[in-house]
Formats: sequence, structure tokens, C-alpha cells
Amino acid sequence: MVFEPFDPRIRVIVNADDFGISHGANRAIVKAHREGILTSASLMVNGDAANNALSLAREVPTLAIGLHLTLVNGKSTLKPSEIIGVVNQRFEFDESPIRAGLRYFFNRDLDHFLKQEIDAQFREFRTAGLQLDHVNGHLHFHLHPTIFAHIKRHYRTWGITTMRLTREPLLINLRLAFGHYFYRLSHAFIFDQLSSHAVESLERRDIRHTDYTFGLLQNSRLTEKYLLRLLENLWPGTFEIFCHPDEDEHEHELAALTSPKVKELIRQRGIELIRYSDL
Repeated sequence: MVFEPFDPRIRVIVNADDFGISHGANRAIVKAHREGILTSASLMVNGDAANNALSLAREVPTLAIGLHLTLVNGKSTLKPSEIIGVVNQRFEFDESPIRAGLRYFFNRDLDHFLKQEIDAQFREFRTAGLQLDHVNGHLHFHLHPTIFAHIKRHYRTWGITTMRLTREPLLINLRLAFGHYFYRLSHAFIFDQLSSHAVESLERRDIRHTDYTFGLLQNSRLTEKYLLRLLENLWPGTFEIFCHPDEDEHEHELAALTSPKVKELIRQRGIELIRYSDL
């Protein structure tokens, strides 16, 4: 038996989802990278402020950019006539993740159209001339069984080498935060099941992922206090902390990411801030 040498490093990816959803989010993401601990962002290629996000990304080449596949609560790349039944006439996906998830799972007539839309979003990302750092999904729909079935058949075609495995340790979260127990328990269970379904395929094809991901169970409630407690309790391994900073509703997340206390704790613990491409 060959034993892997123990790696004492704590390596953390700090990623912002929804890059391109609004100008306020875009500005917050760039500020969190320039002045804080943010290392990467996930681009919604059809977000209302996607062009602004692309301009900012080119100005800040140190910010790694991934694709935030959007198949719910957002807009499509293809026309409604090209993906019949998937979006309405305003190019909008269903706003309800439960309703969309059930339709995608049970309505096999949508399979071909979903694959076409996923392909179009990857194409849009490549056309922008960005280096693909990682792939994940808006509301984590990249792990939906129907969506993931398409992804695993096209790892190479779409240039996927790293992906978010949305797997968060429930017991740790319960120690660090309070309230919203039904949400936290249900989402921990659902995404543990989905991640368990996906992990074998990822590892068989050498698609890299972190050991664990944090952010799902906080659901845009990443505060300075929570982040300090989380960083204090991390152990050797690789982790992703994802967030949704903006200048309005989630201004507390921007404050946490740029907090001097957070930056000092990272320095004291010797935590390495990395990107998915560094895995």
C-alpha cells in the first residue's frame, strides 16, 4: 500500500457567484478582489451586466473567471424558438428552482434543448476570450441529475477541468451559525446526495474539485463574524468559500471579504488563497 505524504497546508478558494448579474455586484466583486480575499468569480454570460463584467475582468487579470451555468432564475443564450419549453418569450428561465428541477428531471423532451443551451453558454464564454478557471451552476443546478448527465458526457468538449462539488459539512456549520435550521438541514441533505452521485464521475475523469465547499448553508449570510469563525476552524485541505457580494442587499458580504480582521487571521494561520486552476 502506498501512503500519500501528509500535506499540512490549508488552501482556500474564495469565489463570488453571479458575476454579471448587476453593476453593483460587479463593482463589489472587483473591490473584494483588489482590497480583500476574493480570488475568483463565476460569470453569468447572460446576466444583465455581463458586458460590464467582461470589461472589468479584462482590467483585473488576476481575478480568475469561471462559468456560472444559468438554467434557472436567469436568461438564456439561445432564442425561445431554439429551446422550446425551457424559457419564455422574454428568454427567461423558470424563477422557481423546485419547479424547474422537477420539469428538467421528468420531462425528457427538454433534454436536447437543455444540452443545446449549456453548449451555447460555454460557447459564449469562449467567445469572450477568457480562460476557464472553473464551472459551477446558478443555484447549483450543475449537480441536477439531468444537467450533470450532459456535463459528464462533454467534459473534454467543453474544456472542463475543475468543478464545484457543493458539499458542505453540516456539523461544522451547526457549530458556527444559528437559525434557519430547516433550510440548512434540507440543503445539506440534498446536496450531499447530489455530490455523492457526481464525485465518482469527476474523479474518474480527473476533474479537480475541493475537499469541501462553504457558503451553501449560509445562503448569502456570510458575515465577518461567521467568516472569522470558519477560518479559525479550518483544517489541512482544500476548500471553497463562495459568496454573493454586492453594493446593496449583500453589502455585509463585501465587508466580510475586505475585513482587516479576516485578512490578518488568514496571515496568522498561513492560509493559502488560491484559484481552482491551482488545484
